[in-house]
Amino acid sequence: MKLTGPMMIGMIGMVIFNLVDTLYIGRLGTQALAAMSFTLPVVLLQGSISMGLGVGASSVISRAVGAGNHTLVKRLTTDSLFLSVLIVIVFVIPGLLTIEPLFRLLGAEGPLLQMVKQYMQIWYVGVPFVVIPMIGNGAIRAAGNTLIPSIIMLTSIVVNIVLDPLLIFGIGPFPRMELAGAALATVFARSTTLVVSLLVLRFRFDMLTAHIPSWRALRSSWGSVLYIGLPAALTQVIRPFSMAVITRMVAGYGAAAVAALGVGTRVEMFIMAPLMALAAVMIPFTGQNLGAGRPGRVKSGLSFGFRFNLILGTAAFFLLLITGRWIGKIFNPDPEVVRIVGLYLVIVSAGYGLQGVLQLSTNTFSALGKPYRSAALNLLRMFGLYIPLALLGSRLFGLPGIFTGASLSAIIAGILGAWWVKRSV
Repeated sequence: MKLTGPMMIGMIGMVIFNLVDTLYIGRLGTQALAAMSFTLPVVLLQGSISMGLGVGASSVISRAVGAGNHTLVKRLTTDSLFLSVLIVIVFVIPGLLTIEPLFRLLGAEGPLLQMVKQYMQIWYVGVPFVVIPMIGNGAIRAAGNTLIPSIIMLTSIVVNIVLDPLLIFGIGPFPRMELAGAALATVFARSTTLVVSLLVLRFRFDMLTAHIPSWRALRSSWGSVLYIGLPAALTQVIRPFSMAVITRMVAGYGAAAVAALGVGTRVEMFIMAPLMALAAVMIPFTGQNLGAGRPGRVKSGLSFGFRFNLILGTAAFFLLLITGRWIGKIFNPDPEVVRIVGLYLVIVSAGYGLQGVLQLSTNTFSALGKPYRSAALNLLRMFGLYIPLALLGSRLFGLPGIFTGASLSAIIAGILGAWWVKRSV
């Protein structure tokens, strides 16, 4: 599992990217932070679609790498990038046309809705700079290199850290743009990942081809990527849809609760980054070893992953038990926001270990060519467990009950996922 270290750096870097935005916007006040939090379901939706396609591309490309078929590797990589361009068009145009009705449905109104609109109009322009590099970096990881994608991500983080305060607060010659400035900084930073990832694919790994395929060949490539990628994307999309439902529920408790949910979710993503990195690495690891006829290594890697998740998840719970409220103060001084952030992190972190086990299990199913099992697990977790438990918890215990639903759903689904995938490998 030597691929996990660099991948972990990249995952943590990706989360830091979002944390930096949240940290600066928190300085603008609770309303601005709440507006940023309302955008989270859509941001996660875009990331989920990209990640799902990346899973599909990484899975099929890694098998071609394991089989030593470099011509097929180049064809699959190039066609996957063309597919990502098509996905961008399908996502961005409807998104721009539905900003107001969508976020009004999520509970944003008045000045909050205008802040959201200000951010999202610019954010949508930057979607190509997220989707295309994510597919490209998945191809690089499929070739067995997780360090270069991490370096690419870290480069964009540096650009974002530099531009965020300049554009948000209007330092020096830059105008004060507030939320729009955060979105613009993101677009500029992400654009670096697009350029660098394409250059690396072309000149470092020779994984792109200028040969124009026939429609039949293109359809074959897209079909193989989408066979894995579409269920994986649908699996990933489950989370932002459920997040939208939860955001709507939390909005009933006020702007401070929505702001706290946004902070808590982003801190959770940071804590979970090592676990998500291990899960992401399982796709090329499993694909390459199956392609090379070494299923025993897959079993040992899976066992290691389960232990790693449970140990790290338990450590995170006890750490957040002590530091939860202090973390909230870093992002926003509002006492109510701080209180709810602490509450969220303590309750939800009880399920982190088994949430990581679930992600490891679903990614392994995708790599095994059984994506519908992956989708079934995530559907069960979100719609069979999380939302019903959150609704019940909200009725019985208020806001803490919603957070308890998140934790219990992760625990139950994680146990089921581990049992199922161990019987399948």
